[in-house]
Amino acid sequence: MRIELTTEPGDPERPNEDWVSTVTPAEGRGGALVLLDGVTPPAGSDGCVHSVPWFTARLGGTLAELSASRRDLTLTEILAKSIRRTADTHRSLCDLSHVRTPQATVVLARWDDERVEHLVLSDSALLVEGPDGAVRPLLDDRLDRLPPGSLASEEIADARVRNKEGGFFTAAADPLVASRAVTGETPRAEVRALAALTDGASRWTEKFREGDWKATLGVLRKEGPQGLIDRVRELERADTDRVHLRRGKTHDDATAVLVEL
Repeated sequence: MRIELTTEPGDPERPNEDWVSTVTPAEGRGGALVLLDGVTPPAGSDGCVHSVPWFTARLGGTLAELSASRRDLTLTEILAKSIRRTADTHRSLCDLSHVRTPQATVVLARWDDERVEHLVLSDSALLVEGPDGAVRPLLDDRLDRLPPGSLASEEIADARVRNKEGGFFTAAADPLVASRAVTGETPRAEVRALAALTDGASRWTEKFREGDWKATLGVLRKEGPQGLIDRVRELERADTDRVHLRRGKTHDDATAVLVEL
């Protein structure tokens, strides 16, 4: 097994809101990976005295612990327990009902000799490579299926679609959101490698259209996660007319991890 990962802030003057960890072996066998992309709130109150990095570190740490030690729990159950445990650490201090309470996208994967389990919530990506080199993206595509105009502004998105039925979901303070995640499993013999990316790293494919998901995994294997992120940064700097990045940050936090099983 070989694991490589890189995480890099979009702005060196601001804390990185992504979080990533791998665990091997998990409970004596196999392994697990956890990748979170913290959601940057708009300026103003989010009802919480804590930062997004504070939240992702605590949620991510709990996810890693339970993914490694509790094989009796499904990944859905692990996410629900982790959200509840994290919420309990600041429930007495913060307004966890606030629509912008700290939150994050989630990718979980866990493997042993028999199977590879996965969970994806919101717009980070998990790639699964088979023995024949075919690459299958495991995605939560709710953001791509929103009604037109749903993301026209932060206010509209918060009012209409953020963590709402018919919209999209992130891991915030409600453990029931775990049931909204995309989950499944693949026989271990059908998986040669895994890759997980926050949307700051997946821009190479999803925004700039430089290659498909198979090409993305090829870059990760040949140049490493840092090589993929370097390519993204070069494209971001060249996009001065905002042709590809019509919405969002010029440089986003970017995280990528490659697991060769």
